[in-house]
Parts: sequence; structure tokens; C-alpha cells
Amino acid sequence: MNPLARLEKWYSAQCDGEWEHAFGISIDTLDNPGWTLKIDLSGTEAENRAIDRVKIERSENDWILYWVEDKQFHADMGPQNLTEGVEAFLSWLEISN
Repeated sequence: MNPLARLEKWYSAQCDGEWEHAFGISIDTLDNPGWTLKIDLSGTEAENRAIDRVKIERSENDWILYWVEDKQFHADMGPQNLTEGVEAFLSWLEISN
């Protein structure tokens, strides 16, 4: 299953009639350029899990930084690294189980 389909499946599993009204997933752009990804963990099985900042810099436009803070998974990444950001979340989620 591709990363986006796996993220969709995780999101759907969290939707219980309540969670999706207060929490969710946001994807936005950065001006350097790049992407930002925020995934709410409150009310999920991962809400009390942590990860220190992970930073991978391969080039000016090929990089990723991700971490958990305030019950949110955060990822900032280069313009062609959005899939890698989603994969980082999914890998962290699987390892944390």
C-alpha cells in the first residue's frame, strides 16, 4: 500500500464522530520552498509517544526535519520530500507500536 493510502487508512481509523471535529492532519507549503505536515495525536493510541528531532539534509532542496511536540507529529521538508514526511510518520507509528 502506498504511503498516502496508508495515511488515509490511519486517518479513517481515528474518525469516530468526535476526533475529526477537534483534530486532524494538515499539509501546507513553506516559502523556502517545501512542505509542512502536522498530524494530531491527541485521542489516538500514539498521543503519549515521543520522538526527538530527526534532521536529514542531503541538499538545499532535499531535506527533512521531524519531531513530536504537544501531542502532534510535525515534519518540515523540501519541495520533493512530502512522501518521505508521510513515510517518516508511518514508520514512527509502526515502530512505536
